[in-house]
Amino acid sequence: MRKTKNICVNPQATIHSTLEVIDKGVIQIALVVEGKKLLGTITDGDIRRGFLKGKNLEDSIEELFNNNPVTGTVNQSQEDIVQTALSHGIKQLPILDGQGDLVGIEYVDDYLRGPKKPNAVVLMAGGLGARLRPLTADIPKPMLTVGSKPIIETILESFSRYGFRNFYFSVNYKADKIRRYFKDGNQYGVNITYLNETHQMGTAGALSLLPNLITEPIIVMNGDILTDINFEHLLNYHLLAEAKATMCVREYQLQVPYGVVETKGASIQRITEKPIQKFYVNAGIYVLNPEVLELIPKGSSFDMPELFQTLIKSGQKGCSFPIKGYWMDIGQPNDFEQANTEYEDNFDV
Repeated sequence: MRKTKNICVNPQATIHSTLEVIDKGVIQIALVVEGKKLLGTITDGDIRRGFLKGKNLEDSIEELFNNNPVTGTVNQSQEDIVQTALSHGIKQLPILDGQGDLVGIEYVDDYLRGPKKPNAVVLMAGGLGARLRPLTADIPKPMLTVGSKPIIETILESFSRYGFRNFYFSVNYKADKIRRYFKDGNQYGVNITYLNETHQMGTAGALSLLPNLITEPIIVMNGDILTDINFEHLLNYHLLAEAKATMCVREYQLQVPYGVVETKGASIQRITEKPIQKFYVNAGIYVLNPEVLELIPKGSSFDMPELFQTLIKSGQKGCSFPIKGYWMDIGQPNDFEQANTEYEDNFDV
C-alpha cells in the first residue's frame, strides 16, 4: 500500500495547485481530504471537464472532485482489492480503516505488473460462423477482415505485444484458409501449432487435444472477439487470485421497457419505471491451470460453461476478471459492421 502524504489536497485547493500534486504523484490522482477523512478524488480528467465548463486555473476544485469515490478497507485481501478496482474501471483505490479514516492508497498495477512468461495461448477458430452467413460461406469467421486484417490476426498481434509467443489454433471449418495464411507463425515472431477438430467440439472440447507437456497456466480465447484487454494483467491477476480457472466477464445491461410493479399480496408497494438490470456475462476469454484440462472429456463436444460448472461442483476455485475497456463479440452481421466502424479508434492500423 502506498502512502498518501504527497497526493492529498483540501477541497478549497486551486485547480493549478491540484494539477501540480497530480503531476508529482505519478499515479494520476489526488485525494481530497479534511483531517483524516477522505472527501473524494480528483483526476486530470475531472479537471479537463471543468475547463470545458469555463473553469480557470485559479478556481477551486470544490465543484470538480468526485465526492463518491470507490474505496477499499484494510481488511480486504489483495485479490478483493484488485477485483474492486477492475470492476469499476479504476487503477487507484483509497484504503480506509475501521473508523473510515484514510490510511493509504493501492495502485492496481503494483499487483498486476510482472515478468512476461511463455504461457500457451489457445485461439478457438473452429466454429462454423453460421449466424454470419453468407459472409462465412467460403471463409472461417476468425478470418473475416475487420479494419485491414483478419480478426484473428489482430488477436495474435495483441497477445504478441505482451510477450506471448506460444500459440495453438483450434481449427475445423475451412481450416486450410487459416493454415495457409498464418503457416507456422514465423512471420509474426511466434510459434503456431494447430489443433485439428475432426468434428465440432464446442468452446472447450478442443483443449483435450493439447499436449501433456504444458505446465504453465493457459490463456484461451474465442477467435471472433476484439478487445483491448491487457493480457499480462489478466494472467497476473489469475496467479494473484490463486484460482484454478479465471473467466473474463463483461457487464451487460438490460432495460425493462415497462414500469415494474412490486406487490405484497394485492397491495402495490413500489413502481419502478423502466428499470435497468445489470449482469456479468461470459466474455469468451479464460485462464486455466493445466490440471483443469483433466476435467475435459477426450474427443467430445464440451463448452466452457460446463467446464466451470464442473470445477465449481468439485470445490475448486474459479474467479472472474471484469473487462472495462473495448470488447466486441462478432457474432452477427451488425456486430461485424460495428467492429469495422470502431476498429481504427481502438487498434493500431
